[in-house]
Order: sequence, then C-alpha cells, then structure tokens
Amino acid sequence: MTPRPQGAQGRGTVRSLMRGFRRDLLSALTERLYDAWMAEFKSPLIHSFFCNDPNLLRVILQERPQDFPKSARMREGLAPLLGNGVFISEGEDWARQRRIIDPAFEGGRLRHSYPAILQAAEAAAGRLAPGPVDVEPHAAHAAADVIFRSLFSIPVDQGIAAEVFAAFRQHQEAQPLVNLAAVLPWPRWLPRPHSRRTRTTAARIRGLIAALVEDRRAQIAAGRAPQDLATKIMTTPDPVTGRCFTPAEMVDQVAVLFLAGHETSASVLAWALWLLADHPEWQDRVAEESVGLTPDFACLSGMTATRAVFREALRLYPAVAMFAREAAGPERFRDRDVPRGAQLTVSPWHLHRHRRLWDRPDVFDPGRWQTEAGKASARRAYLPFSAGPRACPGAGLAMVEGVVMLAAITGRWRMEVTADRPMPVARLTIRARDGIRLTLTPR
Repeated sequence: MTPRPQGAQGRGTVRSLMRGFRRDLLSALTERLYDAWMAEFKSPLIHSFFCNDPNLLRVILQERPQDFPKSARMREGLAPLLGNGVFISEGEDWARQRRIIDPAFEGGRLRHSYPAILQAAEAAAGRLAPGPVDVEPHAAHAAADVIFRSLFSIPVDQGIAAEVFAAFRQHQEAQPLVNLAAVLPWPRWLPRPHSRRTRTTAARIRGLIAALVEDRRAQIAAGRAPQDLATKIMTTPDPVTGRCFTPAEMVDQVAVLFLAGHETSASVLAWALWLLADHPEWQDRVAEESVGLTPDFACLSGMTATRAVFREALRLYPAVAMFAREAAGPERFRDRDVPRGAQLTVSPWHLHRHRRLWDRPDVFDPGRWQTEAGKASARRAYLPFSAGPRACPGAGLAMVEGVVMLAAITGRWRMEVTADRPMPVARLTIRARDGIRLTLTPR
C-alpha cells in the first residue's frame, strides 16, 4: 500500500474542517470521499460540492465548461504571483491567451524542447551523491532547471534564474492558504488572505521575470534570440486580433509556466523516485530502459515501462490535489440543487484513489495501464492535467520530462527506501510532510 493519510471519520463540521486544514487538507476531509460520488458542505458562509462522479466531471470540465468558470476566490489566492495569466484568467481573455500559448506546446515543438530536458536530467543525476538524501529539493531544482532551459535557454543555476528559484522557495513558505481557499470559499466580506511576506515575495519574483522578458525582447528585436519557448510565445500573434503579448502580459505567462511547470513536476518526480525505491523490480526495469536514453527524441518511444511508472505516480500523487470551479447558474446534480455561486471541487487525489473507480486504488501497479480495466478507469477517472479546454497546455512536455528524469536518475543511481516512510500533505502541491528520503548508491 502506498502512503496516504487516513481521512476524518464522519461528515465533520465546517469548524472542524477549517481547523484541520491548518494541519493538512487530505486528513481533514472525510474518509467517505473515497467512496462517494458527491458530497455537500454547507454553512451560512459557504456552500461547496465535492464531485467524484465521472459523468458530472465530464459536464463540468468538457461539455459545459463555460457554465463552470474557475473559482474567483482561487484566482484571488494566486493573483499576487500570477497576475492575470492563463491559469486564472477567464472568458475571451483566457481564450486569447490560449490561442497564443498553445502553438508553443504542440506535439512537434516537444522535439525542440527535448535537448533542454535531457540536459537538465543529466545535470540532476550528476548533482546527486551517494548516501542518504532528501530527494524533494533535488526534484525541485531539476524541474526548475527544465523550465528555464526550455523557456530561456539558461540553466537554473545561472544569474536571474537562480534568483527566481530562490525567491519562489520563499514565496511557497509565505503562502499557506491557497488550498484552503480552493476548497472552502473564503467569505467575500473578509480581507484577502495575503500576508505582507506573500505580496513581497510575489513582487520580487515578478520583477526578476520582467528583467528576463525585457532581455529577451531586446534579443528578438536584434535578431539574435534563441528559438526556445519564450521566443515562440513572445513572437506568436493572436490569429484573431493579430496582437502579441505585451511585456506585462508575458510576465504573467512566465509566472504561470514556472508555477505550473516547476512546482507540479517536482512534486510528482520526487514521489515517483520513492515509488521506484519501494518497488525494486520496477526500478530495475526503468534502469534497463535507461540505456536507450539518447539525444534522439525517438528513443522515448521504447521507454514503455518508464512511462507507465510515471503515469502511475501521477495517479497516486497527482501534482494538484484539488481544484475548484464555480456554478455560474443554478444546477441540479444527482438530485440535489446546486445554487448559483456554489463552489464545485474537483479532487484528482480522491478520484485517482476512488474505491468504486479503480482496482486496488492505493497499490502501485504500473502494469494496470496495459489492462482493459486500467484503461477503462483511466478514461473515466484520471485527471492529472485536468480535462477539456482548460487542460494543461504543457501536459505533453511534462510527460516527456517525467520519463527523461526517471530514466536519467535511475540509470545512474540505485535507490533504496529508508525507515522514514513519507506521508503526503496537500500544500500548493502534494508534498511529503518531512521530505522524501532515499539512500543512493552508484550503479
């Protein structure tokens, strides 16, 4: 059985949930959510619905997404860092941003990013050392390196990139309420939960990103910009309006890409390494495939076991535990009235471990992806990158990154678990309460 906290018993009260959220989101929520199709939380201040029914999720995310926009309160929680970037914008503003960003992540473009990903993976494997190690900081470093090499063709250890990485660590420590606001709406009449430290660290990150954007703008104007993701995004006009992103808009997008592409990938990579250490038979299969890791992008097609491991890590430890939508009008879900403005919480964490949707949901089994039952469950209940028009545009890049990182690290290091069994907690992403510790020996 893979580590997960035991959920609370019974329905719980809003007060007990609020108190529990201060410790850990996952253990504060009722254990019954692993069986329930829908759950309602109601008080004079809030009205939320947890939605695990695949039919409801299809309506909310794919069939009628315009009727279920992102929660305004969640946008407010992330706005100091992300501005009005594609992750939190809505309506035509969001559509315009996606029209500009999506071409940078089309399938053919992954080949252009592959060398940067491979370089970051080899650097990550080279930074490790024999003996006991907490792999979470190393995973964060590796994922940030991928983002900066792919976006700006610079390693994360260089200049402004290193400053952004350090500032983001500080911002994470200063932003404890993002998940709370995402699941139980913060009352509109209360002040927004942004500490001075949160605003200060967000402003520093955005200032550093603005310097990177301005430098790239000058390189583009001089005709000497590298053909990486930043150049592609900054020079792609909206096919409808003909406008490119302004420098301020580009700062928003880079902040989004750094948050979504670094923090989430780091979380899953660290858990995937622990899962391999805990299952040496799968670790050996990944190590065997790693021999085929070359500068040729086509080599990835042969890494079926490594891909299955990463997909299973995404199922068991999805980067984002939960996200929220809001009912734009009154609805009727599973014979219950859903009022306008109610918060609809989608929980990949519970969906991916739902006892009525998966066989042995708490067991690590990469082989499930080749079975008919596993494929059927994936079609109904697998949302590592959301779904529908608001699915993550960088999902393809994230999958390539995960496979390459696992192959590069496992090919160089044998990993063993320690007596410190990690316990997941939901913060901005799903992290381990006290780190993820492994013992490494060279292969």
